[in-house]
Amino acid sequence: MRLWHKDLISVLPRLQILGQWRECCLIAKNIAEKGTPNHLLVNKIILYPIEHFYRYASEVSDEMESRGYKCDFSKFTQYIRVDKCHVTHGEMFESWHNHRYLMQCFYNLQEKHDCDGMSEEEWSILVNKFYYVWVKN
Repeated sequence: MRLWHKDLISVLPRLQILGQWRECCLIAKNIAEKGTPNHLLVNKIILYPIEHFYRYASEVSDEMESRGYKCDFSKFTQYIRVDKCHVTHGEMFESWHNHRYLMQCFYNLQEKHDCDGMSEEEWSILVNKFYYVWVKN
């Protein structure tokens, strides 16, 4: 279980963006039923106001819809409800989704590419954004 770095959402390969939505819904269910996501890689969610997770899931949902996938946000909001979310993308998981975590996620995706887990086109899109946003700055 993993929440990909927030800045990678827009370039996640098909399998990862679809899986991320499933994970968001499962994490939301676990939080609602158990009070915690109960997984080492995502337990940090509970260190932040729930609006951060809500915003993250909303961005994943929006990205899926922009790619033409059907995404029923009510599957998430049946577990996590937020009246108004004022968390910006930059504020979301601010100290967790830092440069170090970005690099960890990037290398995880690189390993998936090296093992033929994504197309060359998907990898190229990811690398181009990674280079433009993080290496050039």
